[in-house]
Amino acid sequence: MAIEADKIEALILEAFPTAKVQIDDLAGDGNHYAATVVAEEFKGLNRVKQHQLVYGALKGKMDGPSGELHALALTTKAPE
Repeated sequence: MAIEADKIEALILEAFPTAKVQIDDLAGDGNHYAATVVAEEFKGLNRVKQHQLVYGALKGKMDGPSGELHALALTTKAPE
C-alpha cells in the first residue's frame, strides 16, 4: 500500500499547523520518504521526542507490515 506525499504533509500539518514541512519521495514508489519538519512545538524537546510526535501525527500509517508508509527518514528541529 502506498501513500502520497501530500497526505503525509496534511497529517503532519494537522498536528503542527504552523510547521514548515518538506516531503521527498526517495524511491518514487510512494513507500519511502524523507520529511523535514520545522515546528515551534519542538522547542525544548530532544530529537527522539520530536520524532515521536511526528510519528504520532501519522495516525498509524507506519504501523506494522500493513501500514501505508514503509519508511520515513525524519529531520526535525525548532525554528531558529
